[in-house]
Amino acid sequence: MTDLVQVRELVTVIEEIRHEFGPPARKPRLRAAVLAAIRNPYAGGYVTDILPMMEALKPLGLEMSRRLIDALGGNPKTIEAYGKGGIVGEAGELEHGALWHVPGGYAMRELLGGAKAIVPSATKLAGIGARIDIPLHHREAAYVRSHFDSIEVGIPDAPRRDEIVFVLAMTTGSRVHARVGGLRADEIKGEDGLR
Repeated sequence: MTDLVQVRELVTVIEEIRHEFGPPARKPRLRAAVLAAIRNPYAGGYVTDILPMMEALKPLGLEMSRRLIDALGGNPKTIEAYGKGGIVGEAGELEHGALWHVPGGYAMRELLGGAKAIVPSATKLAGIGARIDIPLHHREAAYVRSHFDSIEVGIPDAPRRDEIVFVLAMTTGSRVHARVGGLRADEIKGEDGLR
């Protein structure tokens, strides 16, 4: 990492979902997230050019993506959905969280073999212990309803006032009992990242 990216803490969260009141799934669905609490070098005042940090975050995006794939079994082909986000500490601004769009999203796409769908995102400004719902959808086609989901995450001692918590999330499948119609995963054409 560079001087711009100083990681204080990394957290991995894994959920194994077996059923949701219906019959148990043939194979449990895994939903996971990796969070990094980092120092915000721009906290405490307005800085015009914040783009150097976007470039500096790329190695962290790759590291977190690798950790996430490993947490879900190590095979990128089993990952079906993804999302990203961030919580900016009180001395920062929302725009600092937007720095994660390129390094977080492109890292996941790269390690997943060039996934086509846009990576959904959520960012907010909040205090220590805050939690965030990270939106998830299918990695190849954003309109696959069975994969619309989210994972709620946070770090108990972050973000501090001068920190940002960046998050990447992935799942190994659709909602356990998805049954609301729409485009199915086996119908994806894969031409535009939407359908």
